[in-house]
Formats: sequence, structure tokens, C-alpha cells
Amino acid sequence: MAGRGGVLVEPVDEALAEPVRRYLGAPFDLDGFMAFASTEAVLRPIAERLHGLRPPLAPDPWESLVTSITAQQVSLHAAFAIRNRFIQAFGHPYDQAYSFPTRERLAPVDPEELRQLGFSQRKAEYVVGLARAEIDLAGLAAFPDEEVKARLVALPGIGEWTAEWFLARHLARPDAWPAGDLGLRKAVLHFYGEEDTRAAGERFPGHRNLAAHYLLTGLRVLA
Repeated sequence: MAGRGGVLVEPVDEALAEPVRRYLGAPFDLDGFMAFASTEAVLRPIAERLHGLRPPLAPDPWESLVTSITAQQVSLHAAFAIRNRFIQAFGHPYDQAYSFPTRERLAPVDPEELRQLGFSQRKAEYVVGLARAEIDLAGLAAFPDEEVKARLVALPGIGEWTAEWFLARHLARPDAWPAGDLGLRKAVLHFYGEEDTRAAGERFPGHRNLAAHYLLTGLRVLA
């Protein structure tokens, strides 16, 4: 039903409440970010134009990582196509939709089965390897940012880019700053004229995650 300033969502199952909140980006502190952005000359007009933007979060850590692996070094169009085939092949059907394949479903799979869906050999091995890995993905939320990154990059196929987006788009860590992301590098160069994206992140202490999303969206819809 319609709600003042947005939409009210009432999950039919109480267990869905938290996943829905995360899908809608509810954990982000928009008020704090807007207060900070008002003090930053370049970010302020972007934040004002995009006021209310809440980046969606991936509620499930496994899905978040597999999604990132499929997006490595390919276009988003190609990544979506491969991911859709993957979900239809190994997910559970619900009417006209499919659930995302679980780790348990992927653990016994031969990587060659993923190759037939369009995965590269390495990505197929990475996804199956992650499914079989002895790591508590949900438990990563208990660790500080650098520890999360260290534990993830120790896994085959998980580099700094994937680990930083995990912090940003699954854990919603305020200071996650995916400096190696090509889109963010372009946004920083466009708005700030700076080529050192990692150094540019020092401009946004405590708010790097939302700053990154607002710069990325600003480059796409405002530039």
C-alpha cells in the first residue's frame, strides 16, 4: 500500500521481513549521509538530486559472492544472461520464478556443468569451490572490514574487488569503498578530476559506501 514518502511493505511471512528490509536498503543511515554530504561541495548537489536513494542489499552472503563472481571481467548483459541460465538450471522453481541455487545444491556439481551454461573454466571452478569451502559465510558479519576481506581473498576466485563489494552490498559497511571498480573510478574522475580512486575515498570518512553509490548513480543519470 502507498505510504507517505515511499511504500509500506507487509511481508506475508514474518521471516521475510529482514530480507525485504535489506532488499530495500533499509540498513543505510541516509540522514547521517545527507548531513555529511551537505558539507562536501561536489557531493552535495549529487546527494540533493538523488535524495532518498537507498542501494539494495543482497540478503544472502552466498548469493552475493556468486553474483560478483559471474560479473567479473564481463559486461553486465553477459553476466545477467549467464546468471539467469545458472538460476534456472540449479534453482528451485516457484510458478514463474526460481530461487537462487543453494551452496548445498552446488557442492556436488561438476564444474563442467557450469561451463555448459557459459561460465569460464575458472569461474565454474570458483563457484563450485566456494560451495565446498569450509567457511561460515554468514559468520563473516561478526568481523571487522579488514578481517572479512582477508578471509574472502584467501578463497580461490575472490579478489579485492569482490571482497569490497561484499562489504558494500551485503554487509552495508559504512566505509566500504570498492576502489578497484571501473565504474567508480570513472565517477571519481568525472566529478573530482582525480585518478587515484583509493585516495579519493579519504574524502568520505564514515560514509564511503553511500558516497560510492551516489557517485556511481550520479554518473549514470546526472552527468
